[in-house]
Amino acid sequence: MIIDCHGHYTTAPKELQAYRDSQIAGLKDPAHIPFKGTLKITDDQIRESLEGAQLKFQRERGSDVTIFSPRASGMGHHIGNEVTSRHWTEHCNDLIYRACELYPQNFVGVCALPQSPGVPILNSISELERCVRQLGFIGCNLNPDPSGGSFNAPPLTDKYWYPFYEKMVDLDVPAMIHVSATCNPRFHTTGSYYINADTTAFMQFITADLFKDFPTLRLIIPHGGGAVPYHWGRYRGLAQDAKRPPLDEMIRNHVYFDTCVYHQPGIDLLFKIVPVDNILFGSEMVGAVRGIDPTTGQYYDDTKRYIDKLALNVEDNRKVFEDNARKVYPRLNKRIPRKAT
Repeated sequence: MIIDCHGHYTTAPKELQAYRDSQIAGLKDPAHIPFKGTLKITDDQIRESLEGAQLKFQRERGSDVTIFSPRASGMGHHIGNEVTSRHWTEHCNDLIYRACELYPQNFVGVCALPQSPGVPILNSISELERCVRQLGFIGCNLNPDPSGGSFNAPPLTDKYWYPFYEKMVDLDVPAMIHVSATCNPRFHTTGSYYINADTTAFMQFITADLFKDFPTLRLIIPHGGGAVPYHWGRYRGLAQDAKRPPLDEMIRNHVYFDTCVYHQPGIDLLFKIVPVDNILFGSEMVGAVRGIDPTTGQYYDDTKRYIDKLALNVEDNRKVFEDNARKVYPRLNKRIPRKAT
């Protein structure tokens, strides 16, 4: 079985964006009283939005299951206030739930969180619990920078985040560290802001004892770890100078990387540097990069092709495509039982 750990509902019916546009328009009126309202999307609209996109690519590229979450750039935690974010996030998560219920063998849900700048992360716990306990989701996407580009939230190793980590441990779910769109014109959302956040998160983990305090906490750094594999020597040296544990030891049961790297040399480097036990297959297909690479004639985000060319042994191949995802997302095993071999 091939499990894609990184999928977003980027093709949701247009009614979802219409709701968001209306919500944002209301923020411009000082007298506006926010209300959640309803989202009118039919099951047939959901099917249509997936059949010609994510499901089509699953079939063509040979993957089986996608760990599916709301569109990351659409989370928009910097927009409006806590109420705005909560209403929007609940609608987005409910839509993921419906997609997973329509295609239970193809999609498993991961939730967005109703984060907002300056609002305690404690306030996001109720939505995590709702999604895991009531909707059957298996993890969450955690935004380390709800400001949308100012990076003014405490580091991920700060005790500010501890109540949320405690709940993650209690529920036995991981978090993918994933920012949303940026309102900072100095950053391109998917080209620099995402990669900056990935790299920043890893450096924060190096410099603190988060995993001593939470020995079962599991976090995924997407997009191949940002700049981390390319600068592995720098991070090893910084950790060594700071008398920190060796990187392999530090990440062993805690920090994982996906394979959302869109060229062969990048995948080659990722697998040369990062232990195979810490790599999960991911594509983020129909995501940041949707075109065809003219040098190969294949989609940039068809990451399975790059991994196949590595010619991994049977055990490592199984780890990357299935076993590591089941280890990091243990609730997946109840939703998608392992196939007999």
